[in-house]
Amino acid sequence: MITNLEHLGLAVNDLEAATALYTTLLGAAPYKKEHVASEAVDTVFFQVGGSKIELLAGTSPDSAITKFLARKPEGIHHVAFEVDDIRAEMARLKGEGFVLLNEEPKRGADNKLVCFVHPKSAAGVLVELCQTIK
Repeated sequence: MITNLEHLGLAVNDLEAATALYTTLLGAAPYKKEHVASEAVDTVFFQVGGSKIELLAGTSPDSAITKFLARKPEGIHHVAFEVDDIRAEMARLKGEGFVLLNEEPKRGADNKLVCFVHPKSAAGVLVELCQTIK
């Protein structure tokens, strides 16, 4: 079951500049910086009330973020929802006709298991399901 909005993922070209901008905008420093080798991205997280902002910058030409930014301007890349059981939620969504981008959850940033829902089956929005690893 989806329990809440976990974060908004923002694709950026210059992580250092974007971090400075959002530190000023939000009036708070990020709480975490992390490299996710499996996705070839560097991430920076800001806490905003009960949700988060994740800045993402590609670290290789093969990164999904690098490819995204080659086609589109900087901005919202995905919307992430926290789930209590990622496998059950994946099965539910697949049964409802949504197209999942991975068959099994994978390890993501910020101590999460993640799965993405294809934007073509979600009104043009890339949706991420997140479950905290206990």
